[in-house]
Amino acid sequence: MAINMALLHVNFFSNVLGVNTNMEVILPQKAYFTLPDKESYPVLYLLHGMSDDCTIWARRTSIERYATNYGIAVVMPSAQLSWYSDMAYGGRFFTFFSEELPDIVHDFFPRISKKREDTFVAGLSMGGYGAFKLAFRKPENYAFAGALSGAFDVKNKVIIQEVWDLAFGSNDKIDGSVNDLFFLSQELKKSIKEIPQLYFSYGKDDELVYAGNKRMEKHLTELGIEHICQEHEGSHTWEFWDEHIKDILANLPIKK
Repeated sequence: MAINMALLHVNFFSNVLGVNTNMEVILPQKAYFTLPDKESYPVLYLLHGMSDDCTIWARRTSIERYATNYGIAVVMPSAQLSWYSDMAYGGRFFTFFSEELPDIVHDFFPRISKKREDTFVAGLSMGGYGAFKLAFRKPENYAFAGALSGAFDVKNKVIIQEVWDLAFGSNDKIDGSVNDLFFLSQELKKSIKEIPQLYFSYGKDDELVYAGNKRMEKHLTELGIEHICQEHEGSHTWEFWDEHIKDILANLPIKK
């Protein structure tokens, strides 16, 4: 039976960013009444793309309806044009997403689990990059990371130079840095940390990210990092993301 869901828009102050920001939160409404007092439910942090904000997933997809079958909370925060990074000229968004935001979420919604095995992150395009960055740099926080049309190979795809300069300092400063997913995955493989489950998919007609996804698939395979990668019909569109966010949900390692 599907679970009733509540959709909340939350405005709050971030000490890390020094400004008010916002997030959309989908909560399993029934869970508040059926869970034992000390139990909680899993959470998916769902990240938006470069031209969007926290409202876009609920506006352009049926994520609330899809989530009803899984009994999870879905947290959709705003990231501006940060590339989920501690920006060269701007806010410390990676610190915000990896440290402050989870604390705020748990303060506001104490029934959301704090356990690694119940915490997942995913996103589209820029958000797919952000999801893998969080998973690679903070693998102790996430059991799963997923990406749809992930913009993985950022150092080869400067779309708006000013955005790159603000986020990364310039394109030539990405390689081998904390903003380079290929470098981060190598470092993660060398460590003794448990690697989150990884899932990503992309459209075969997606000229923006196709090459970067093929490169990531090859790279992870060569490193011996387990992952699921799927190529589908489609491009860099909401029709693609609405269809395949269902694949993200289906691959979440949710305990039954």
